[in-house]
Amino acid sequence: MRKPRAARLLDAEGLWQFSLKILGGRARSTSELRQKLRARAERAGDVDATVARLKELGYLDEKRFAETYASARLENEGFGKIRVLRDLRARRVAPAMAERAVQKLYQNVDEAALIEDYIRRKYRSTPLLQDDKDMASAYRKLLRAGFGPANILRVLKRIARNPELLDGFEPPAEIEEESS
Repeated sequence: MRKPRAARLLDAEGLWQFSLKILGGRARSTSELRQKLRARAERAGDVDATVARLKELGYLDEKRFAETYASARLENEGFGKIRVLRDLRARRVAPAMAERAVQKLYQNVDEAALIEDYIRRKYRSTPLLQDDKDMASAYRKLLRAGFGPANILRVLKRIARNPELLDGFEPPAEIEEESS
C-alpha cells in the first residue's frame, strides 16, 4: 500500500492556478476556498492576495454563491429552508448572509406544498403512512429535509390513512424552537 503524497506547497502563481482549478470544479464559499488554499500555500499572505484577486475579478462572490446554492437545493432536492440554511452554514457561509439568501428565496414558497411534493417523490411506490411507525419515519425524514414541525404535522394529518394517530402529538420543544 502506497502512502499518500504530501501536497506540494505553492507560490503565489501556483496558488492562483490551483484556486482556478478548484473553482472550475464547483463553486465554493470564500471560507471553503481559503481553507484549501491555506493548506497549499508557501506563504500565508499569498492566500489573502489570491482571494482578493478572485473577488475583484468576480470569480468568488459569497452572496451569489449562497443564493445559487440555496436555489439549487430548493429546485433540485425540494428541501425546506431549515435544511438549506444548515447546509450553507456547513459550507462556512457567514450566518447573516446565509439567512438573507434563504429568506429571500423562500419568501413566496408554500412549505406545505413543498412537503407534499417531497412526500410524493419519496413514497411513490409504498403504501402511504398506514401506521404510527410509518408516521414517525415520515416525520423524521421531513425534519431532516428541513421542514418545520407544525407544517409537517398539518400535511401528514391531511394525507395519512389514519390521521387520528397524530392527534395529541407534540414535537419536542428543541425542534419547535429551532424551526422558528
